[in-house]
Amino acid sequence: MDVTWTRSHILDLADWTAAEYDIVLQTACSFRDVLAGRTKKVPALQGQVVTNLFFEPSTRTRSSFELAAKRLSADVMNFAPGSSSLTKGETILDTAKTYLAMGADIMVIRHQQAGVPQFIASEMDRLDVGVKVLNAGDGQHEHPSQALLDLYTIATLLDYEKPCVEHLKGKKIAIVGDILHSRVARSNIWSLTAAGADVHLAGPPTLLPTLFSGMKGANQTGSLTLHWELEPALVNADFVMALRLQKERMTAHLLPSLREYHQRYGITRDRLKSCKAEVKVLHPGPVNRGVEISSDLMDDPQFSLIQQQVTSGVAIRMALLYLIGTSEDP
Repeated sequence: MDVTWTRSHILDLADWTAAEYDIVLQTACSFRDVLAGRTKKVPALQGQVVTNLFFEPSTRTRSSFELAAKRLSADVMNFAPGSSSLTKGETILDTAKTYLAMGADIMVIRHQQAGVPQFIASEMDRLDVGVKVLNAGDGQHEHPSQALLDLYTIATLLDYEKPCVEHLKGKKIAIVGDILHSRVARSNIWSLTAAGADVHLAGPPTLLPTLFSGMKGANQTGSLTLHWELEPALVNADFVMALRLQKERMTAHLLPSLREYHQRYGITRDRLKSCKAEVKVLHPGPVNRGVEISSDLMDDPQFSLIQQQVTSGVAIRMALLYLIGTSEDP
């Protein structure tokens, strides 16, 4: 591949090109082979320090980034807000500068407010210290690594040896659930439409406002369609992605009940009958069993790609850390 990697930060996917997605997919492929070997480790980032600054709870993403960094032979520092100086009034930026002073080369940042990773990246650029920033999820903005591992999971299913975005062209992909609050949905809209897929969003009107119809990526070649009923989104779908219903948002009375939500929008074996025969189901996790997706379907390897998504996450995050960790500063 002739394209070179030029991004020193990975903050969002809105302007990514198909070539950039392919670089990530192919790099992840090479690390997949490493993970399948006996040593499971490469010295690609030996001597570098990766700092995981997670200001909100996370299991999959944080553990995945930590393992990915260690597989690349980087030194890892983890930040826990509950036992940090944030409780004494320290600012987020001062926290980041503390880790900078300890030698951080890459900062992986998750925060409940949108824009925090961008803010810290801008400050690192202003200081001209060469620190790279990777957004691990910010508010309701984006979650790039999750969308990339979803893309990788789908692409490797279509072509295990040479996954690329070309294979997704014309595929119908339904994303169902709490679109409004989902940073995963936003990142997936950018990546999947840039790959040429036809993305169909489905959910109740309170969780799928019409503003999503105006989401146009800089390099979008696929289409985006909204549905307030589930059935049209599922007809002839190649892939169905259920999103977590964020029960902590229920205080806003966006839904009558979880039971009613499942009756109307829950993904079940019966509902998949209107999809393509070989349809596969994804979910970024954590899953509310029996709400977004039926428990039996979640555990059925004939349909579910949920465990593959978790496995894909390590290879993809190794690829992202490697690409920004070895990139030259512009």
